Amino acid sequence: MAFFSSTEIQQWERFYRGNFINSLSGFKSASLIATVNNDGISNLALFSNIVHIGADPALIGFVNRPREAAPHTLGNIEATGHYTINLIPANLIEQAHQTSAKYADGESEFSAVGLTEEFTVHSKAPFVFESPVKYAMELKEIIPIKFNNTFFVIGSVTGVFADEQILAPDGFLDLEKANIITSLGIDGYYATDKLARYSYAKPGKDLTRID
Repeated sequence: MAFFSSTEIQQWERFYRGNFINSLSGFKSASLIATVNNDGISNLALFSNIVHIGADPALIGFVNRPREAAPHTLGNIEATGHYTINLIPANLIEQAHQTSAKYADGESEFSAVGLTEEFTVHSKAPFVFESPVKYAMELKEIIPIKFNNTFFVIGSVTGVFADEQILAPDGFLDLEKANIITSLGIDGYYATDKLARYSYAKPGKDLTRID
C-alpha cells in the first residue's frame, strides 16, 4: 500500500489532486437543491455533501462552495429562506450532472437540462417533479467557514414527499427501491445494494438482522 504525504499531494496536477481528495470521503448522497429568487427565476444545483444533523428537530445541512464560484443557491436561500432537496433516481443521472454547468444569470437549470419545476403550497421553492423522494427546507443558519470561504447551510425539514411503497413499518425509507443513486468524487455515480439492517446496538446484546 502506498503512502502519499500532504506535501506530495499538493504538488500533483490540479484535477488529479481534486479527483483524489474528493474521493477520500467515500460514497455520498447526491441530491438536487432547488431554489427560486425574488424575481421568480428558479435554480437547480447538484450537491453531494448533504449531511444529517439531527432528527428532533429534523435538521439537515450542506456545504456551499465560495460565493464567487457558486452564488445562486446560497443567494436565493438568503433571499427567500426556503429551498428543496430532491433525491436522484438512476434515470436522472445525466440531467442531474448537467446542472453543475455554469449557466448564465437568469437561465433556469430546470429548463436547460429538461427537468420539471413543481411548485406546491408546501414550499416557496420548487421541487423536482421527477424525483421520487424530496423534501422542503426552511433556512435556520448559515455558518461561514473562514478557512476556505465556504458556507455551512443548516435548515429544518418542513415536509416530505415520498412514495409510500418505500416506507417500512418502522419508518425506514428503503431508497434502493426507488433506484436512488449515490456518488463518489465529483463525477462518479453508483447504484446501491442493501447488504443488511441491524437492530439497535447495546453492550452484551446480540445483534439481529432486520429484513
